[in-house]
Amino acid sequence: MNVIKRAKAPTPNFFKMLRTIGLVLVAVGGSIIAAPVALPLTLVTMGDYLAVAGGVLSAVSQLTAEPNSESSASE
Repeated sequence: MNVIKRAKAPTPNFFKMLRTIGLVLVAVGGSIIAAPVALPLTLVTMGDYLAVAGGVLSAVSQLTAEPNSESSASE
């Protein structure tokens, strides 16, 4: 199964929930990074890590497919 077929295949409910959590982490991390006030360096670094972790979590969760969806996706 190539990447395009995998992305088009149905995603299990557990990974849909993980994808949503990842998007929330990206939003929180991005808002910490782009805050208009001066924040401590450790807080900005935590925002960076949250954004990266959320992006990876969302990408991996999006490309997870049902085990037997390859036969139904090719039809």
